[in-house]
Amino acid sequence: MTAVARRLILAAAAGLLAGCAGPAHHSQSARTPTSGVYQPRNYVGESILPRSVRRVILLPVDGGQFADAETCEYLDRIFANALEHQLRFEVVPLSREECAQSFGSPSVASTDALPHDFLQGLGTKYAAQAVMFVDITAFEAYRPLGIGIRAKLATVADRRLIWSFDETFSCLDPTVVNGLRHYYAQGTQKGSPIDMSSDALDSPRQFAAYAANATFGTLPRR
Repeated sequence: MTAVARRLILAAAAGLLAGCAGPAHHSQSARTPTSGVYQPRNYVGESILPRSVRRVILLPVDGGQFADAETCEYLDRIFANALEHQLRFEVVPLSREECAQSFGSPSVASTDALPHDFLQGLGTKYAAQAVMFVDITAFEAYRPLGIGIRAKLATVADRRLIWSFDETFSCLDPTVVNGLRHYYAQGTQKGSPIDMSSDALDSPRQFAAYAANATFGTLPRR
């Protein structure tokens, strides 16, 4: 990561909440580098996940101006599955209905102005130690497929960011296509075999599953 890119993501991370401290260390990719396969770079995080973080609330995906309500609903399931697959902590997905009842909106972006007790209230209600935000910053549902993901993990107790991610995955990038092929070839996504050329490269859901897995694969290790 270049010094400029690092400064940009640190600045973005600092904007989650007023007074919220950013992660102290750059987290190395959780996967062993594979030649020609896309490796996320624009993320920062603590080197080890705090032992106190055992349960995490996953907020509904915020589509902003890029993804409509129907798209966000299936992205909710995709990101929940990807986060649970990492086995870092227990994941408690917050439904859109619960979010709307509690905060007046079916989703909350990491860049929204949040009440001071937002994290504490969620932590108390669901006995969680951290909250995961996921924002969609770009979305292309037709060839060439693409999705931009901004995600942040903040602790409840001290309102501290322990991980922040901001990348765009595009099938215009050959290394992303290679990463997509590698993801399904390794059997990461359970189910029947798929024809990459006719399915995953044309399916925004399957592409999003790959991108979500690559995103959460950069979380701090236990």
